[in-house]
Amino acid sequence: MAQRKIIDCRLYPNDKGCTLSIEGTEEEVLQAATYHAVTMHGHTNDPELRDAIKLMMHDVNPQSATAK
Repeated sequence: MAQRKIIDCRLYPNDKGCTLSIEGTEEEVLQAATYHAVTMHGHTNDPELRDAIKLMMHDVNPQSATAK
């Protein structure tokens, strides 16, 4: 099973006080976080944004993940 990833807006300064956290596979998080960054934070959907999002992702601690 692929390592789950997480990105959390609370860890990065933003003008909206955003508290969204996104967790899933790397591709799922990249797609959702890109959409969120564009629609909620006004970023441009370009390769630089996607590269930055990839750098902001962290592995999910397997002990804290819940099986569903």
